[in-house]
Amino acid sequence: MAEVRYTESEIIVANAAKEIEDGDIVVIGQGIPMAAGVLAKATHAPNCVILTEAGLVGIEPFRNPLHIADPTCTRGYTYSCDMIDIFSTIVNRGLVDVTFLGVGQIDRYGNMNSTVFGDYRDFRMRMMGAGGAPEFFGYARKAVLTMRGGKFVEKVDYLSSPGYLEGYDAREKAGFPPGSGPKVVYGTRGVFRFHEESREIYLAGVFPGHSVEEIKAEVPWDLMVAEDLEELPPPTREEVELIREFAPEIAAGRKLQLELSIPRILSIISSRAS
Repeated sequence: MAEVRYTESEIIVANAAKEIEDGDIVVIGQGIPMAAGVLAKATHAPNCVILTEAGLVGIEPFRNPLHIADPTCTRGYTYSCDMIDIFSTIVNRGLVDVTFLGVGQIDRYGNMNSTVFGDYRDFRMRMMGAGGAPEFFGYARKAVLTMRGGKFVEKVDYLSSPGYLEGYDAREKAGFPPGSGPKVVYGTRGVFRFHEESREIYLAGVFPGHSVEEIKAEVPWDLMVAEDLEELPPPTREEVELIREFAPEIAAGRKLQLELSIPRILSIISSRAS
């Protein structure tokens, strides 16, 4: 059988999808996280319930949405409500099992920045901002982070979403629900989890073709490595085909993704202006 060829994004999507169990209530944004949710629903978790921050519950999108209120999310939805209801009656009541969030910067205790690179008043780059991430991060039972273009830092330039703060029980002392917080980070070379006691991040698995040394070189501290470090599986042919059917711009890579996405965005802006 011919070898399955895949991209960095596809192996992230395929492995991150396994964090969803059948029957989970999952709140997801656009991009790689949504592709992982849809893949899980199409394979091992058909009864998971996907909802968006904008208020659509039980969605079955036919393509990856550009934003949280993209009309593609209206296919198959069970019911709709407003954004306040999503937070007050679902998220803040602890009813969300899993949330997927993208990472700009992250430190050793899972504190995340998705707002700016550099000083807030003199930033080098403005990112997409936190949106509902602090709420999802705060109340979901399990937060899965995907890091396609992000980086590890000693201290985040801006604290968008609190992880385990200074580690150990600092998160609970700050008032967050016990058991909440980041559980796993999927990067382009491996997967990271958090120590049960110290809450410090550690390398749990490596993607094929990458090494521990290569990964540690990208982390500005002495990264812990699991004793039972595993090699994560590549995506199957079925997974690759499903990802490419649903989100071809993700499978195509970052450069081509921008080339494909920008005309769609401009088309939407033009139609609204006319």
